[in-house]
Amino acid sequence: MANYRTKLRKAGCEDVAINGGKRSKGNPEGESSSKNIKRPKRGEANYPPNLPEGHDETSLENARMFLVEEMKKKQPNGTLISQMMDQSFPLRRQEIVKKVPAVQNMVERWPALFTERQVFAEFNRIASKNLEGDFFEALDQYAPRFIELFKTKKGTVGQKFRELMQHMSWMTPDVTVLHSVVLKGIPILLGDDSSEFYKTCSDTARDEALECITVGVLTVVSEDSPHEGQSSVDLQPISTAIILEGGIVTDHIKNLPQAVCLLFGLTYALHLDYPKCMANTLNFIQTVVLGLGKKNLPPKLLTLKNSLLG
Repeated sequence: MANYRTKLRKAGCEDVAINGGKRSKGNPEGESSSKNIKRPKRGEANYPPNLPEGHDETSLENARMFLVEEMKKKQPNGTLISQMMDQSFPLRRQEIVKKVPAVQNMVERWPALFTERQVFAEFNRIASKNLEGDFFEALDQYAPRFIELFKTKKGTVGQKFRELMQHMSWMTPDVTVLHSVVLKGIPILLGDDSSEFYKTCSDTARDEALECITVGVLTVVSEDSPHEGQSSVDLQPISTAIILEGGIVTDHIKNLPQAVCLLFGLTYALHLDYPKCMANTLNFIQTVVLGLGKKNLPPKLLTLKNSLLG
């Protein structure tokens, strides 16, 4: 078994070959064997899959070009796009993992990837999970317990939760507002700074707000909206958009919880690191809400998990 990985690499297994060429006796000029190792870290079932049998890079590149042309149509064929995206997944995944392209380059090369339907489909290809279904089912399950935890907090933290929850109707709480309160409350519990991740602005200040956000969700409301600010959740937004690397990649999302779900899916689809300001929150969504990746949790995440299940 000592040379098992060598045999896999020679056989063309991309999961192993991706880290080939590291410094060794036979390759003294290569990178350090401990540097820039690429491996699945977040429960990816398909990390860098091999190209499908009967296809090569040329044939899959042709499929990519077809997708680009199809997306230019006023009414793209959704079924055909799904088939082509399934077929070209290995090429796209290898490109993302190996070359680490800029997000804007991916928007230009793979525009279909940034549609809502394909974000969820891509997540399923990578992690074999129903992101939308599992995400909202877990929110529904944990929301009552989260609200109980929010109510127990005192001092400055407690004030933040009271501001978040003031928009809720306690008799018949709107499920979108409830989900929004939970998603904005988790960073407070975990000590994350969500001020540059959840951004709300008026329609006249959109460009200014874009300059202040690198990764996150931008909610645009009308100038006379009574609920503009960090604690606002009960909004009638003009638009809700996902920002990655300082640019809008998906816009006109129906609400904030849906946008958070899609943004999480895009971090997998584009193999992005979690932003440091929200690392605890997104790791919590990954490991506890969706049950993906490592089981040994950091103390903060483990404490919150135990509080939810207790």
